[in-house]
This record gives sequence, C-alpha cells and structure tokens, in this order.
Amino acid sequence: MTQPTPIDQLTARQARVEHKRLIEEIEAHDIRYHQEDAPIISDADYDALRQRVEALEAAFPELGGTLFATRVGAAPSEKFAKVRHAVPMLSLGNVFADEDVEEFVARVRRFLGLAEGPLAFTAEPKIDGLSCSIRYVRGELVQAATRGDGFEGEDVTANVRTIAEIPHKLHGAPPEIFEVRGEIYMRHVDFATLNERQMAAGEKVFANPRNAAAGSLRQLDSTITARRPLHFFAYAWGEVSEMPATTQHGMIGAFKSFGLPVNPRTVQCHSAKDMIAHYRAIEAQRAQLGYDIDGVVYKVDDLALQARLGFVSRSPRWAVAHKFPAQQATTILRDIEIQVGRTGALTPVAKLEPVTVGGVVVSNATLHNEDEIARKDVRIGDTVVVQRAGDVIPQIVRVVEEKRPAQSHAYAFPETCPACGSLAVREIDDKGEVDAVRRCTGGLICPAQAVERLRHFCSRNAMDIEGLGDKQIEFFFEKGLIKTPADIFTLQQRDEEPGRMQRIRNFEGFGETSVRNLFAAIEARRSVALNRFIFALGIRHVGETNARRLARHFGSFEALRKVCAAAAPDSEARAELNNISGIGDVVAEGLADFFIEPHNEAELDRLMREVTPEPMEAVKTDSPVAGKTVVFTGALEKLTRDEAKAQAERLGAKVAGSVSKKTDLVVAGPGAGSKLTKAAELGIEVISEDDWLARIGEGG
Repeated sequence: MTQPTPIDQLTARQARVEHKRLIEEIEAHDIRYHQEDAPIISDADYDALRQRVEALEAAFPELGGTLFATRVGAAPSEKFAKVRHAVPMLSLGNVFADEDVEEFVARVRRFLGLAEGPLAFTAEPKIDGLSCSIRYVRGELVQAATRGDGFEGEDVTANVRTIAEIPHKLHGAPPEIFEVRGEIYMRHVDFATLNERQMAAGEKVFANPRNAAAGSLRQLDSTITARRPLHFFAYAWGEVSEMPATTQHGMIGAFKSFGLPVNPRTVQCHSAKDMIAHYRAIEAQRAQLGYDIDGVVYKVDDLALQARLGFVSRSPRWAVAHKFPAQQATTILRDIEIQVGRTGALTPVAKLEPVTVGGVVVSNATLHNEDEIARKDVRIGDTVVVQRAGDVIPQIVRVVEEKRPAQSHAYAFPETCPACGSLAVREIDDKGEVDAVRRCTGGLICPAQAVERLRHFCSRNAMDIEGLGDKQIEFFFEKGLIKTPADIFTLQQRDEEPGRMQRIRNFEGFGETSVRNLFAAIEARRSVALNRFIFALGIRHVGETNARRLARHFGSFEALRKVCAAAAPDSEARAELNNISGIGDVVAEGLADFFIEPHNEAELDRLMREVTPEPMEAVKTDSPVAGKTVVFTGALEKLTRDEAKAQAERLGAKVAGSVSKKTDLVVAGPGAGSKLTKAAELGIEVISEDDWLARIGEGG
C-alpha cells in the first residue's frame, strides 16, 4: 500500500483536502457500522483513519476538531423493551502499537500536569463478548440491559437471571444502588458443543463465540437462554449510590467480595513498560484461555484522576484498548461491487470466495476507493491476502501476483452511477487537486441516495421512528409514498384521503394493527430533541457529536438555520460557527452549503411545518455557568487548558476560542493578552482562575 505523504511535507491546502476526504470516509464507515450493521473496514483501518485526522488537526490547528464519530454500539432491537442507562455506556479508543501505549501514558500525564511521580494503571483482558449492565438495589438484581447505542439498551433481565455466575443477591453490604457492568461471553468448548447441537437440529450455526453469546442473550424465550452456557466477567460500573473503593483495582476487589465473577488476569501496572509486558504475557496465553479476547484494556487506577481526565466525545481519556494484531488469510476475489451511499459516494467492495479469518467466515472486503484499487492493482480473479482486526468485514492487504490469471486486465472503475445511470465524477478544486471519492451527480433523482438519506433520517440515533426500518423505507419509496423526510409526516393524511384506491393496510405484510402502530410511531416523533433532528438531516461532517455541539450552542433550530444560511466565507456568521469549540471550517462550510441550497430550503420549510425540534437538555442545568459562553486565556496554574475546557463543558457551559459580543465570561491567567483587551472593550466579565474554581464550587 502506498504510504500517505508525511504530514510535515504537506501544504495547508493539501492538508485541508486530505482532512475533508478522511472525514467523509469516516462518516461513511460510521453509517455502515451503526445504522446498517454492514461495515466494510477493519477496526485497525478505522483507527488508522482517525489517527491520521487527529495528526492533521494537531499539525494544522485551523482545520478544527471535526472528528465527530465514535463507535459505541448498535441501536437497541425493537424486539425488547428499552432501558435508558442512568450513566451512558461509552466506548474505548484503540491502539495497536507499543509506542501508542507510551503516548497514552504521556498524554494522561500531560493532561493532569504530572510530569513525574507515581501513576498507577490497571491492565485487564479485553473480553470479546456482549457488554451488559446489571442493576442491583439493596443487593437484589432488579434489571439488566445491553449496551445498545450507549444511551439506551435492551431489557434482558429475564435472560440474565438464567446465567448461573451472576448472583441474584449480592454478598456482604453493597451500596444501596449498584450498577455493575461487564461482558457476557461463551467459552470455546461450550461454543463447539452448541454448534454441534444446532447442526444436528438443522438450526443456525454461529460464526464465533461472540455471536453465539449475543444470540443467546437476545432470545425472547428465556428458557432458551437458560440452556446456553453463558458466562460473565465484571469490570466496570454505572450508577452507584456510594463508591466502595477509590481505585479501579479496589473496585474489582469489591466486585469479587460481592460475589461477582472478575477476571483473575487483571493486574496493576506502574509504567508503560509494565503495561506492554502484561500485554505480551496475555497475548502468549491467548490460545490457552478457553475464551476469546481481542486485546488488553488499560485504565488509570485512581478514580479521582479518572474524574479529572473525563471524556472526549464518547471515549474516556483515562482508558484505552490495546488491540491484538490483525489476522490474515488468502482467497480469490470473484467480483467488485459498487455501492452508492447517501452522499452519492461510489464505494467499491470486493466480493470474495468465502474464507475463514480468525474463526470467522468472510466473503466481502473493503477496497476504499478507485485510487486504492489502482495502487494495489487489484483485479477480478486475483488471489489476494485479506486481514481482519475485530469482528468486521476485512481489508485486502495485497495481491499474490504470481497467481494472477494470464488473461486478467486492470479494473475499470465505472464513470456512471450504477443506481441511476447519472454521470459519476471526482471533484477538482481550483488548484487542480482531485477528490479521492467519485460521486453520483444524480442528487435528488438518484434512488440510492434518496433511500439512504431516508434511512439515516429514521435511524435509531436520529429521529428513531419505529416501524420505518430499511425494508419499509425502501418499500414506501418504491411505491412513491415517501420520497422526502416531510413525506413521512403526511403519510397518514394521504393514506386516509377519501376515495383513495390503494391503502397501506392492503399491501402484503401490513394490516390494521401494524399500520396503526406505524402512524402512532410517526406521530410520536413530531417532537424530537434538537441534536437528534440536526443529526437526522444528514449534513456533511455533522455526526452525533457535532450535532450535540451545535444544539448546545444555538439552543433552537431557527437560530442555527439563520446563522448557517448567512455563513458566507469571511462573514460574522461563519466566524461564529468557527468559534464553536470542536467546529472547524470544514464543518462550517458543510453547514453553509446545506442551508443555502434551494432544494434543501424548500424541504426544510415543509419539514418544519410537521416537526418541532425541542431544545437539548444541558449537560448540567443547575451549575452557575450552565448556558454561559466561556473563554479561557493566559497561563492556568491549577488546571491544564484541556482540563479546564472539559470541566466547563461538563457543567453545561459553552467554551469558545475567542472573545466576541456573545461571550459571557473570560477566565484569565498570567500572560493574558489580546483576549483580555477585547473583553474590556466589550464590557465582558473577567475573573481569575481561583475565582472560576470558587464559582463552580471547587475552590479550596
């Protein structure tokens, strides 16, 4: 594979073009992973994309922090009742190299301002199973839920009660409210026995132990789960009324004293060297463990330090997963299929002769884009090496050229859209630089884009309209009943028009009850949280994280729309967007492009007549700085800049990078310069770092 240009050799324009391309690619992969359950990229490749973006943003600060998407999990199934997590179940960032572990430790120290001195971590095997949260009240098991999308999971209480290792009543004197979290998994020997039984009965055979564990836990009939040999390791917690320990290692000890199973290979480490040594030891034992692991998780041991470090997007700063290397296999590439995404991007997918990679049978692999195909000279009929890192569709590593068929020829990437026949082009900017992605120009007439946009609009993390899944949306689109998001909310009115010949209830697969439930689900979403509504619109570069940032900053959709529609380059509105923490010029440009497009304006007018976006609840509404726009300037002495910013955002404040008339408060340390002058000119309140800590109740 051709290596990317070293960042220190990039011009600002080259960095901007690559940054934009990578953000679009990450957005497309997140949609496939979260909403379509059909990823086409390995965990290793996904993390490489994120790391490249982060490196670009570090080298070119003007790009802004636009890396919005962080995987947490899948949307909860419609089969189960939903459980709202009192404390979100968040995800971990991944690293793959020893130097990344060293950088993780160094980054933690920098954030905390601990250049030297002791700093302990725990290291525990990363179980390849299904995350579960189990709630105990006064020691009694009262509820269990899957991770779901991180905020809302599936109620699997009856099934969890059948797992022998999980106590119905905790030992000793646990806190009144104790929500333990961990991984439900299946051992190798039990997995083999289950598959033999499934095969003998002519039923589904599972691809790997993780899928078997997930399928077993998600049974609607708990007696089936009871017959499946599931196990559990506890390693984390959610809501706890009173903490039984002050360290991560102490919490694991408390779990064990309460009768919960914990992994005996969890250890304390005091340096990156210790952590890597434990990783190597676990890696060497991997085949003898009897259950699947895919890495080691490192966590800062001191819980007070964990609280100071906080979170970035949906990942903790105080923990990271050190994943094992990708696994490889050789197979034949039978075809290359072009898929069209909701933004019109043409994505090539390799169709493979099925092959087992790391215990999973795979038949598809990512090819990224036409440049990647050309760089690797991948051809139909080639023998290729594929690899996977995690339970995802793998990537093609290289071609085995000595096995290439004599009559093979280079792959010609299509120049027309396979969905609508429109011309597919690669955009060229004013400097002659070509976009890596080829896009359909069909726009609103392209059925692939229209359907994908509707699917995104209705998806669980967007409008969350039950009964409008992928198949139903495609069906209604083909019937001409839903072409745009606004059509969803007029569906019932049109269906009930007098004299209408074809009613939805008369279509195969529908009936009075299902249609009534569908209309009720649509009606229930006429009022929706502002951040969900913004995310549902499918604006380029605006994922869930950026949607939350925009919702918190503007408070209403009308305010957002007004500013974005006026956000021409060099305008005051564009400056306001750029000044929002985490929103850079790439996102601002995407917002401006979306809101000034006439077709979008007309559709938004129709949609706003049907839907009412509600203000997003602040992170913390009872703090003295909730809703305030704060600017930090000068050298802070008791907090690092990152720590102060994270602290303010946790308290519901908005952190801006520069002072403007919309700034409410400036926190100034020694050496404050032009920002302090600007604040004085505008009559904005200025306080010291000590005053800030006193105001938020943390002064001493």
